[in-house]
Amino acid sequence: MTEDVSFKDKVAIVTGAGRGLGRAMALALARAGAHVIGLAARDRTELDAVAREADNIVPMIADVSREDDCDRVILAAMQRFGRLDILVNNAGRGMKFVSEDFMTNPSRFWEVDPHAWRLVIDTNVNGPFLMARAAVPAMIASGWGRIINVSVSNGTMRRRGFSPYGPSKAALESETVIWAQDLAGTGVTVNALLPGGPTLTGMVPDSLPAERRAQLLRPEIMVPPLLWLASEKSNGVTGMRFNAAKWRAVIPDGDAAAGARESPGWNAD
Repeated sequence: MTEDVSFKDKVAIVTGAGRGLGRAMALALARAGAHVIGLAARDRTELDAVAREADNIVPMIADVSREDDCDRVILAAMQRFGRLDILVNNAGRGMKFVSEDFMTNPSRFWEVDPHAWRLVIDTNVNGPFLMARAAVPAMIASGWGRIINVSVSNGTMRRRGFSPYGPSKAALESETVIWAQDLAGTGVTVNALLPGGPTLTGMVPDSLPAERRAQLLRPEIMVPPLLWLASEKSNGVTGMRFNAAKWRAVIPDGDAAAGARESPGWNAD
């Protein structure tokens, strides 16, 4: 079971660690023994609150869409810990940056402000590339590493009115497949992980009714598959995606992983 996984001496970077999925994943890795550098682009208050929950979380403000910031984070990890083992590309911008009422009044793509389009693409597509590009040399040098890209359901990628969020996550799955092939034989794996349904995060509009909000998945659903993917137990598994909602934590990890594994891409769920 993933509960017995130890990450002692491992070093992880979790982007978008101040809230939601990122907070849950950063805390899980830290509580399993990893040194975690948690990133946020703007809000230091949320990030500091997460760091107070675990002594081994180092908070840093960095914008993953900025090449210099990504390079600075990797340099900080290497200078402080001398290694980098795990990168969780979680930072993302959702449809709230296009419209607050995107759930009830979807925007057609030609109605999307180009600035909002670029903002989402810069964070969701360019950000993982810049972080992985900066992180991979250290991982290759050590012969081991884990890159975990946080994705969404195929339905979200194709949902009416979900430009540019849907296209950005489809691009991230393409990045996952291609990077896994580029890194074949290095000991560094690349996989995608998704919650498997609407999740209670900052991307949910404030206008969502309380009864709908109560039905949302909790961010902690990501923890069991994350710990398995980030560990030695997943050696050789790369270029795949895992649906956290399908992960059965009460069975052996190998069986749980097989049940949660999906082919990346854009096929129907």
